[in-house]
Amino acid sequence: MAKNKTPYLMSMKAGEYWWCSCGESAKQPFCDGSHKSGGRGKLPLKVVLETAKKVAWCGCKKTKKPPFCDGTHARLRPDIEG
Repeated sequence: MAKNKTPYLMSMKAGEYWWCSCGESAKQPFCDGSHKSGGRGKLPLKVVLETAKKVAWCGCKKTKKPPFCDGTHARLRPDIEG
């Protein structure tokens, strides 16, 4: 699955999540193990949310604050995949 140029806005329950950093997961923005077969060596990032909250998961995979969106997608060239 291609990376999303915009964030995944989601209401999350408290708990443990694994954010996909390679962009290959079919279950974006979460890891499904696709990095093991072609994810360009990028490993998922474990995230623990202590409380329920709304989260903007990075979809372009270029954020400087992984796994959360920092607006980088707005500065990416449209002719190049994020």
